[in-house]
Amino acid sequence: MLSLGDDDPDLEKRLSDELDAINDAAVGADDHRNLAIRLTGDDGTLIGGLTGYTWGGCGGITSLWLDPDHRGQGHGARLLAAAEDEIRRRGCDRVVVATMSFHAPGFYLRHGYREVGYTPGMPGGTGKHHFHKRLP
Repeated sequence: MLSLGDDDPDLEKRLSDELDAINDAAVGADDHRNLAIRLTGDDGTLIGGLTGYTWGGCGGITSLWLDPDHRGQGHGARLLAAAEDEIRRRGCDRVVVATMSFHAPGFYLRHGYREVGYTPGMPGGTGKHHFHKRLP
């Protein structure tokens, strides 16, 4: 029996847990940890943030966002540096991230990331850029 829907948090968790077990066994690592960095103003308003993970000596950035009114002020660089510092502190020596062509590929290039892949044909004629960076 197939069941189709828009959202199924229980299914998402189960699939994630099952795949994590397979992945951990395949690479000999079971140290997956989430990463979250929040940037707020003095009044507690969210200015931006970054989410990601560490696992098996690798860090990953899944989302980095800044409020449009606070862009171009170095906050993105601060978030990225904080993430890299924490990823390094957790014993990782590399970071991966993917971003859409209309988001911030130039941002990652300016911060020492190397483009290792590109997925064309995304919605609206855009593409997805895949980056990697070795941490010193």
